[in-house]
Amino acid sequence: LLSFAAIAKRELDATDRRVAIVARSGLNLARFGIRYSHAGISLQANPNGPWSVRQLYYACDEGQPRLYDQGLPGFLFGTDDPSLGYLSMVLLPASHAAALERAALDTPRALALLGGGYSANAHAFSTRYQNCNQWLAELLAAAWGAGDGGRDGAQRWLAAQGYAPQPVEVNSRALMFAAGFVPWLTTDDHPSEDVQAMRFRTSLPASIEDFVRERVPGAERIELCHDSKQVVIRRGWTPIADGCVPAAGDRVMALDAISAAP
Repeated sequence: LLSFAAIAKRELDATDRRVAIVARSGLNLARFGIRYSHAGISLQANPNGPWSVRQLYYACDEGQPRLYDQGLPGFLFGTDDPSLGYLSMVLLPASHAAALERAALDTPRALALLGGGYSANAHAFSTRYQNCNQWLAELLAAAWGAGDGGRDGAQRWLAAQGYAPQPVEVNSRALMFAAGFVPWLTTDDHPSEDVQAMRFRTSLPASIEDFVRERVPGAERIELCHDSKQVVIRRGWTPIADGCVPAAGDRVMALDAISAAP
């Protein structure tokens, strides 16, 4: 993972961009067709260190959501499976990066969008709870048009701009029932028709990336993955195949070569 983080940082350093929306695989949600579970903002000028990630995290021991700056290695260590992992980096052009950088590094402003209650599957258009990706989506709104209208204003702006998270289809009444008893999962912030249909409309990295791709001309995407032997690097919006299988045009590097690199 340290080697994987080093090559990811090298890819960022090789660009002329200052801001990237980054997402990593973490909790295994493959049964729902979800690769990326957690996203944040990687900032070249982050005071914590170049390309550190500003993100929401939930401090379980404190029972409190917080903002946290974390280097890329620490960000990637949040994975459930250290032998197979994915990282997506959406690079923003200067026209949109500057406003987002200002909003992200303005700590009082970023904290003003921090919800008081946490839910991993928080409804994307409710302020009752918030998940990590929802804070990111609301920060994008504050930076790009919603101003300082708080979470309500950010959600109104997102809805007006066509932000529409893809529903997560649960397809299991047992899982829906269990959500009411599992810590950090909720149903009381979701519309009753969604609960009855066994789906959750929650902010996930893929929906944020789709929104940015449609709204921000010049946004570029780099996806990296690793298994126990190699790293695959792809530029573009087409996902790498499951299992970190390279295709024509991808760059492939052996893990031992990365470990030996300066």
